[in-house]
Amino acid sequence: MSARKQLDVITAYRKVGTYRGAAEMCGVTHKTVKRIIDKDRAAAERVERRKNYESVRALVATEIDATKGKISAKRLLPTARAGGYAGSDRNFRRLVAQERGKYRQQQARERARRPAVWTPGEHLVIDWGVLNGLHVFCAVLAWSRVRFVRFADNERADTTLALLAECFATLGGVPKVVLADRMGCLKGGVVADVVVPTPDYVRFATHYRFRPDFCHARDPQSKGIVENLVNYAKHDLMVPLGALGEPITDLAAVNEAAAAWCEEVNSARHSEIAAVPAQRLVQTEQALLAALPSLQPTGLFGGRREIRKVDKLSCVRFGSARYSVPNRMLGNTVEVLSSSTGITIVMPGTGEVLAEHRRGPRRAPAHGAW
Repeated sequence: MSARKQLDVITAYRKVGTYRGAAEMCGVTHKTVKRIIDKDRAAAERVERRKNYESVRALVATEIDATKGKISAKRLLPTARAGGYAGSDRNFRRLVAQERGKYRQQQARERARRPAVWTPGEHLVIDWGVLNGLHVFCAVLAWSRVRFVRFADNERADTTLALLAECFATLGGVPKVVLADRMGCLKGGVVADVVVPTPDYVRFATHYRFRPDFCHARDPQSKGIVENLVNYAKHDLMVPLGALGEPITDLAAVNEAAAAWCEEVNSARHSEIAAVPAQRLVQTEQALLAALPSLQPTGLFGGRREIRKVDKLSCVRFGSARYSVPNRMLGNTVEVLSSSTGITIVMPGTGEVLAEHRRGPRRAPAHGAW
């Protein structure tokens, strides 16, 4: 008998108070009604058995609170054993998981959320998204809501920094802070829950004179302004471009479409700020952005970096291909920087650019001649 039918029987019995009367109302026998009612009474009278870890629940909660939810069940088990716990390791792990979940919920409630109040020229928020193998880089200038969207085939550090440099050029200036989530291409490590940026990202930030900042762990609300843009770009731009069909390989064409789409949405009235983002940028915020550096980076940040010695042919070997350098560097060591766009050869220490090449195929002949 279905659960709905059983509930109908119970309801009918409570109305008439007899087995036979409820049986006639529901079209069943009085024996069936009695069996359902007895089962319902037994369930109501059943007392939940006390778990064997309840005696140490307070101890576990205290330790989790003292360690800010970082202590593991393995570390905590000897203390619980000394406190009188005699159950299995598995049950104890369940208890620790329950108390850790309660601790995180309490922390979330204590961290009251209020709408962000953005300052002109202060924050640029960035994030990556992906749909059917096509990666989309999104950035929002927080105060004016100017949006920047570009596509790529990867999310490596050199690609991220190159698109960030293009974003600065499009905006006509550099904001004071660039806020990102804990993306692996920019994160060098985490110390005391504080993200340490990679050396390449620090050099890039120093070159453009902005402060890199990262969101807290498991806290997507702190960058919801760009999360909304990622979803918007997927549905309003990537789907019409055919991203759900065959994989897109012509990045130049889709990036042209992305630039036109950004111009369109930035020229329309934004519902939240009740203003046009492009006008807000030109009239107010652009004057508060820092000036772009006079020397633009060309492959100097991100990617793979290797030291190579120039051979007798005035070439260096990198990635099963050979790349030429000026003859004056014969016998000297140079630094080879690899990015998604090409190869840059620089002087170690000074950073002087000696040569730039397109990435060659494996076992390719030497590029260029000096």
